[in-house]
Amino acid sequence: MCGILGSASVKINNINWIRDGLDSIAHRGPDRSGVYISKDQKICFAHNRLSIIDLTKNGNQPMVDSNNNVLTFNGEIYNYKELKDLLLKKGHQFKSNSDTEVILKSYSEWGDKCFKKFIGMFSLAIFDYEKKDIIIARDRSGEKPLFYIIQDSTLKFASELKALFKDPKQKRYLKIESLDRFLALGYVNGENSIIDGIKKLKSGHYLRFNLNTGKFKIFNYWELPYFDTNSKLSLTEITDNCEEILEDSVSRQLLSSDVPVGILLSGGIDSSLVTALASRKLKEVNTFTVTFPGYKKYDESYHSRLIAEYFGTNHQEIEANELNLSHLNDLSTQFDEPIIDSSMIPTFLVSKAISNHCKVALGGDGGDELFGGYSTYSRYLQLQNLNYLPESIKNIISISSSKFLPTGFKGRNWLMNINCDLKNYIPIPNAPFYKKERLRLFQHFNESKLLPNQIKVNYDKRSDVIQNATRFDFYNYLQEDILVKVDRSSMLNSLEIRSPFLDYRLIEFAFKYIPTNLKVNSSNKKIVLKEMCKRLLPKDFDLKRKQGFEIPLSNWLKNDLKFRQLYFDTLLSEDSIFNNLYVKQLFTGQLRGYQNSEKILGILLFELWRKKYSIKINQ
Repeated sequence: MCGILGSASVKINNINWIRDGLDSIAHRGPDRSGVYISKDQKICFAHNRLSIIDLTKNGNQPMVDSNNNVLTFNGEIYNYKELKDLLLKKGHQFKSNSDTEVILKSYSEWGDKCFKKFIGMFSLAIFDYEKKDIIIARDRSGEKPLFYIIQDSTLKFASELKALFKDPKQKRYLKIESLDRFLALGYVNGENSIIDGIKKLKSGHYLRFNLNTGKFKIFNYWELPYFDTNSKLSLTEITDNCEEILEDSVSRQLLSSDVPVGILLSGGIDSSLVTALASRKLKEVNTFTVTFPGYKKYDESYHSRLIAEYFGTNHQEIEANELNLSHLNDLSTQFDEPIIDSSMIPTFLVSKAISNHCKVALGGDGGDELFGGYSTYSRYLQLQNLNYLPESIKNIISISSSKFLPTGFKGRNWLMNINCDLKNYIPIPNAPFYKKERLRLFQHFNESKLLPNQIKVNYDKRSDVIQNATRFDFYNYLQEDILVKVDRSSMLNSLEIRSPFLDYRLIEFAFKYIPTNLKVNSSNKKIVLKEMCKRLLPKDFDLKRKQGFEIPLSNWLKNDLKFRQLYFDTLLSEDSIFNNLYVKQLFTGQLRGYQNSEKILGILLFELWRKKYSIKINQ
């Protein structure tokens, strides 16, 4: 895992800021840094390396091949050995054992089509010497970040926004539309970043920029398949296929490393299945469980120990550091695009604890989106079952809930969405701030341009609410919240976390061949994975268990004087962009027992980030 940065221009390029930019993301790759500058100074590629495959200098980047093509690359290609064998048969010669060189040779052989051949996670930039093109590309699931800006016939790109901020010419204004999405969803989705003018390359896409003309075009090389309505696979057949693909994915991710690999074992369904399949491939599997001192309620050691003992893994229970306010400053600095998700803090603490024991760890991200694991999916079905109610009654309930129930009142969001047209829209039941709340919080919004409380889904009309919801979550919540949280938290600790469930072959199978009734119903979730658990896990494994880790935000707001002072100093200061009166009302509501703590933490981290990087409002 690494950090990449670069600039390419039709004219002589100003690259004096590149070294500072590279230093700002040194945590992504502390083992080595490198810079490539073309002879005409139009191109500069930079790279920070976290050495995982081919630890020798032969794997260093940026890498230049015999055709003078150049690559800077962040990620891992898990099928690089197979591709290398194929390329050797086609006459290519290799100087290293790295997946980096395989990418360069693959591009030389297949051009843009090479991205479809990669099984892995990546963001990368290639300089095509012959065509004088710069190609930037991103993996299918968006596991690896890639920000870019094209201005004045110049392309700049980076793994993190903070690297681009080192360019003194880079303006730092909030994009108002993105701020709205941050407050509405808890993250910024789509191609726009939180900063006006800076974009995110979409997952499954690549961009080609020509150095002679300054023109560019974006291409889509992959997208989710729609459900095959002609599929007649049984539960047994579906489970067989998923087990086979997942086992191969786990095997590839375990073996594609020249450093020890561990597994983050929480004792839940996803990580337990990864451990079970890993034990088939390795005699000694290293598993880790992180415990949090003082929070026995969230102690998963009993469940993880059950799995570890059953499969005979080399298991370690690691105690994380105590939660404290310094983590908020660390994370507000690290999360270039803030997210409203307090689980970023335990994710950071887990990464920090694990990084002392290994460089690479396998996790369970993606299982919920592929197999229907979120409780919101069951609630969508419950809303659907209320179709017998007249529309007039549902409208009255929705309007009354919005008008009379206070922000943070438990169940308010669901009552407000009782009238949602689930065939064409997805409600946002866990929305941090609804439309009227956003208008009160930030007074520069134009109401007509705000994201509605229910999002229209422009998917296959044959899809049902669960297919639409899982598809929406894959492209949005997974990529802009879950994977951002994991990438930033792990990379801040120079740890690479891999996700076997995000092998594109498993993603395609799950969306194309698993019907809704085998993903979730009103009383059960992850039906296929639970069937796999019955085959592979101990008989006394708790299939109904679903546990996350929630930090004690309510206690912090009520009892921690330092946290309260940080809240007052940041959110109620004169230079805060948020309406002080409404923020005070959120705080008062929280003290009265309403569920506003997540909202308060989200806007607090946002303001800490904004002030840290001197982000302004463009009025």
